[in-house]
Amino acid sequence: MKRALTLLTLLAGWLLFSATPASAHVEVVSSTPGDGARLSAAPSLVSITLSENVGIQPGSIKVVDLEGHQVDSGPVFQPGQVAEEVGVRLRPGLPDGSYLVEYAFVSADSHPVRGTFAFVVGTGPLVTSAGAVSAATGTDTAVDTTSTAVRWLAYLGVVLLGGLVFVVLCRPAARTDRRARRLLSGGVGLVAATTVAAFVLQGPYAAGRGLGAVFDTGLLADTLRVAYGKLLLLRLAAVAAFAVLLPRLLRPELPDRLRSRYENLTMVTGFLVLLTFSATGHPVTDPVMFFSVSADLVHFGAIAVWAGGLIQLAVCLYRPSSGEDLTPVAARFSRIAAGSVTAIAISGAVLALRIMPSLSSLWTTRFGVLVLLKIAGFVLLLAVASRSRRVVQRGLAAPGAGATATVTADLRRLRLAVAAEVVLSTLVLGLAALLTVTPPGG
Repeated sequence: MKRALTLLTLLAGWLLFSATPASAHVEVVSSTPGDGARLSAAPSLVSITLSENVGIQPGSIKVVDLEGHQVDSGPVFQPGQVAEEVGVRLRPGLPDGSYLVEYAFVSADSHPVRGTFAFVVGTGPLVTSAGAVSAATGTDTAVDTTSTAVRWLAYLGVVLLGGLVFVVLCRPAARTDRRARRLLSGGVGLVAATTVAAFVLQGPYAAGRGLGAVFDTGLLADTLRVAYGKLLLLRLAAVAAFAVLLPRLLRPELPDRLRSRYENLTMVTGFLVLLTFSATGHPVTDPVMFFSVSADLVHFGAIAVWAGGLIQLAVCLYRPSSGEDLTPVAARFSRIAAGSVTAIAISGAVLALRIMPSLSSLWTTRFGVLVLLKIAGFVLLLAVASRSRRVVQRGLAAPGAGATATVTADLRRLRLAVAAEVVLSTLVLGLAALLTVTPPGG
């Protein structure tokens, strides 16, 4: 543990001086015409330069006149060599008057950014709009709340899947335990259901529409065009493959050759599921995206292994199988948990220092406060986990048959400690879900 803390300190110092903070959401850098511009003749096109390349998103720019009639013509396109610049052509021969440009983009981390700006042709009055050329989500409250809940349930599903590591490495008897298998199957179902829900919610979330628009075919098509929609489909395919492999891997009698093959294939599908989360969050806005996405993969994967193992351990502690000695089970998981904790701490520090705009944003922004709350929850988890570890070590220290007797005497304490860890892990997952929908800069 001392080595891990020393490495964490050195890593934090290096990142503080070398990291380039991510901007989290796409922002408008400039526009042509500019907001409030007065032109002697109508332009042939309107273009917007963004802080990141979001690709060509159909319908992301719309230009209307004072009566609300749309005056743009043709699809959104890239008018120049700059990938971050997108634009739309205007109808020829536009009369003098004020025109309002409305834009709505989905950033790389799947969050919407909308706003407006205005320009005038001729000498007429300029009609402006509050919040012109500014980042504003404008997301429907019900959709926003539902999306956050879906993200939390998706994280919970991945954690349940992470319990497979506990089953394979710590408690082989769980292969035939219906409770353990139900938890894993529940994880598969939860990830699949939340993936579908996230796909249908993304359209209204990005467009500022209500829950009634979740099955709007146009919005579903828009989601499918962006990277986020494609990654959700990849997640659905990966979890479907996981569902096929899971019962095969859990067969009690399985040749070593087949077991090794199924374990490798399951690891690949599990990695793909984790990747679809890391590739749609704040890490993708980092200028060194590979570095942050890799750290996020380690962070989320370690959390899934630790918290998923805790849930499996809580189940077998609550009602142990007849004649089963849980001492070696708890001891094996204790070693895995220690490695997971180290990975969570180091990767979490990397992510916070790469994504946070500045150190002061920890206490001046909502995102920073959520990070501090998550850290506090993690520290409490460590304290409770330390208590669990001491209980297990006392049982292992007793000689002979006394080891089992000691663990039996401390079983109530261990149950309470593990139950507290499960509750705290659930709260930390909730904070993680809130972090994914909160911009680091605000």
